Amino acid sequence: MKRVVSLLVMVFLCAAVVRSQGAIPFWKEVQVFKQKDSVQFPAANQVLFIGSSSFTLWKDVQEYFPKHKILNRAFGGSTLVDLVRFRYDVIYPYQPKQIVIYCGENDFASSDTVTVEMVIQRFKTLYHLIRAKYASVPLLYVSMKPSPSRVHLLTKYKEANQQIETFLKTDKKAAFADVYHLMLKADGTVMDDIFKEDKLHMNAKGYAIWKKVLEKLLMK
Repeated sequence: MKRVVSLLVMVFLCAAVVRSQGAIPFWKEVQVFKQKDSVQFPAANQVLFIGSSSFTLWKDVQEYFPKHKILNRAFGGSTLVDLVRFRYDVIYPYQPKQIVIYCGENDFASSDTVTVEMVIQRFKTLYHLIRAKYASVPLLYVSMKPSPSRVHLLTKYKEANQQIETFLKTDKKAAFADVYHLMLKADGTVMDDIFKEDKLHMNAKGYAIWKKVLEKLLMK
């Protein structure tokens, strides 16, 4: 009888773990990456892309940078908090030549209560955790873009971009890619032909702008 009870408890606990994992944001998306890795683990010395949907939806990113080997482990909708949470799954397992980050937009969009100071602290937390694992791997942060659907957040994006750029200047192996200003018209408004219908995600014209910036900063 005791053995039966013990087995039932174990089954209950396993079910609870599965339910709790399923409740974690982006848990399923990360499991897809882990499944791919279990079939064929990525080669070392690739450029690791991490972050949110602007990277996730860049399906043909390898075609934009044929001279580089790109490993894309971005998952759409993610925040800096999510990257910290899943660092053991989407950052730490690999031996990248360079780590490229696009994240921060969704932190602000998640709640009006999220301040610039909070996002900067989140970024610094992620930065230090990456440096704890990869002390000398070059880092590249791509600035938050001026999405038309999030015009109300652009002031926060600009301030956060500036603070992150300043912070990264203290690290000789880190760089900041300013795509924000190249996505604006001469009058300072956001270009309206480089985004998809949702006014949040970019079309090929938008990614072409990013290519011009990133190809100068990606490791040879």
